[in-house]
Amino acid sequence: MFAMILLILLLFFEAALAACRIKTSSVCHGATAVLRAASVLILVALAALSVATWGFRYYAITAVLVVSAVVNAAGSLRKKEAGAKLLPARIIRRAAGMSALIIIALLPAVVFPEYRPLPTTGGHRVETATRHFSDEERTEAYTKQGGARELAVEFWYPENAEGSFPLVIFSHGSFGTRTSNETLFRELASHGYVVCSIDHTYQCLYTTDRSGKVLLINGEFMNDVRRENAREDKSRSLELYKEWMEVRTGDIAFVIETVKADASDAIHRLIDTEKIGVIGHSLGGAAVLGIGRMRSDIGAVVALEAPYLCDILDVQNDAFVLESAAYPVPVLNIYSDSSWPNLGKWPQYAKNVQLLSGSDKDIHNLHISGAGHLSLTDLSLASPILTRVLNGHSSSLNAEDCLRRINEECLAFFDRYLKEAGAFSIK
Repeated sequence: MFAMILLILLLFFEAALAACRIKTSSVCHGATAVLRAASVLILVALAALSVATWGFRYYAITAVLVVSAVVNAAGSLRKKEAGAKLLPARIIRRAAGMSALIIIALLPAVVFPEYRPLPTTGGHRVETATRHFSDEERTEAYTKQGGARELAVEFWYPENAEGSFPLVIFSHGSFGTRTSNETLFRELASHGYVVCSIDHTYQCLYTTDRSGKVLLINGEFMNDVRRENAREDKSRSLELYKEWMEVRTGDIAFVIETVKADASDAIHRLIDTEKIGVIGHSLGGAAVLGIGRMRSDIGAVVALEAPYLCDILDVQNDAFVLESAAYPVPVLNIYSDSSWPNLGKWPQYAKNVQLLSGSDKDIHNLHISGAGHLSLTDLSLASPILTRVLNGHSSSLNAEDCLRRINEECLAFFDRYLKEAGAFSIK
């Protein structure tokens, strides 16, 4: 909201300057310098008063306003406008150009408006910490240099708490990051869970290594995700699924083993390693559904709109061959309007369809009506515009209400299966 107000104000300034220039047929250096300086001071004042939080959203617009103010102040001092006559067409072009520059510079603030995570409802204050783990048993496949695969992970945990708490591991979507569902992490931690979210290096939008170097998503992986189509080429899709799942499930298993083995870390000592749950969104959801089959120490799985990719074993007669054994772990599958009407149409969701009609009391399926695929993440708070574009359709459910529903259902589910706190049924 603040970004839009600032945009309207700056565009109003441009319109006022254009009117002044047309009336006087001059550049109006003095008036321009005053308005540019006023624009910068307004932005600085609002940041100082915490109305706006200084950050990447405002870097570009600040640079544009400062440079313009300096240039026009210098021009005013030199009185370059004396005798200069401007035609209305030139004035309008100049105003249109500056307005376009302002719009472009404010795009980060418009697309990613300031937001606050939903308030937690638990009794614990929440603390966070970042760690970097190196898996010497696996070679990094996404770089020519190879070397041990390194992961950045972030913990959300009860502050100054005593005792031990269940561990919940999170795996983000194809182009996500470890903070993609921070609202959920904070809520769980406030109720007595230690949440560990993984940046799947080169399968996340970006991460940082131990030295602080930024590592971007691998281009080949990104292109494979975009081009993959199970309806057209199931054999190629299965090949990619196995490749992606090997990386993802390997990361999750490694993090679990590291946390179990390293008792020297104060956060690790807070964890009850006999009680482990996993959550994932999209491709990350497919990975946690896979790890639920692979490990006997997983007590509960939550998949945010994800197919059972690890249950796809082969392709025969242009159809996926699925794992026939019952799913061994209590699972909560959460769907949005993006997938719910299409489950029967998308081959990779065949196992999901089977489980919709099953009678297993520990397999739970929830459709959140009015939400989209990325509405299940905090992107719906961080960038409503981008969420709408990437979802491909509008969402009638308010972002806060959607995330609050996810928080409630996931908390109740983990309380039931990790803390044995009563029964669980979808509200």
